[in-house]
Amino acid sequence: MLLGAQLRRLRESRGVTREDAGWEIRSSESKISRMELGRVGFKERDVADLLTLYGVTDEQERFALLKLARDANSPGWWHRYGDVLPSWFQSYLGLEAAAVLIRSYEVQFVPGLLQTREYARAVVLLGHSGADSVDIDRRVDLRMRRQELLRRPRPPRLWAVVDEAVLRRPIGGPQVMRAQLEALLEATRTPNVRLQVIPFAAGGHAAAGGAFTILRFGDQDLPDIVYIEQLTSALYLDKREDLDFYALAMERLCVEAEPPENTPDILKRIIADIDSQ
Repeated sequence: MLLGAQLRRLRESRGVTREDAGWEIRSSESKISRMELGRVGFKERDVADLLTLYGVTDEQERFALLKLARDANSPGWWHRYGDVLPSWFQSYLGLEAAAVLIRSYEVQFVPGLLQTREYARAVVLLGHSGADSVDIDRRVDLRMRRQELLRRPRPPRLWAVVDEAVLRRPIGGPQVMRAQLEALLEATRTPNVRLQVIPFAAGGHAAAGGAFTILRFGDQDLPDIVYIEQLTSALYLDKREDLDFYALAMERLCVEAEPPENTPDILKRIIADIDSQ
């Protein structure tokens, strides 16, 4: 997506049409469109020919863009989990890894990036109760590997809003849930994590329809992506009207939720409730 956005910017600055660009690489206008949207793989030769067409002669600039083309074609770490990873979720992992801001709303589960191993195992078992232990372990390992994203040198910011039901529902049993709440309490002390809770007392709210995630990227030319997961597939929305709708819903959720500074006290109260049972 990043390389595609840069190629589009270069093409437009030179006044080259998609049709002419497609002719240059022995392809079509639709191929150029897919390349610029990041929805197709890149041949290094094609990128080199386009850079020449667009007048990019500086060797350092060409090297950087050609390296980006090579990186874009390199399989992500998650490909080794292909046996337990649906194809529609692979796209999300690539987008998540490239995002600088991840905003999510959850109604049933703790966000995947904040789950403990045992909580993640309980969630996986809900959807794959018939799977063997090796399969379950790999699915849990995949979820734990995702979380390394938040610990890398330049991590994305995670801003999650969760319904109080997420924190009250004892996924995996009281002790698993207690450990998960303690982990969330620790996460609230992390500079790049913001967690808000919508209490039951808030009643109905802007996103009553279900969970969703909004991904934002570092390049201003890249649009946000709204991700909505379903049981056997997922939706990826990038049209302006959709983005505006979900962005507004997210803003309302953040207003209706308890302020982030209240989250530690909310978590401590729920932990106390578990201990008193």
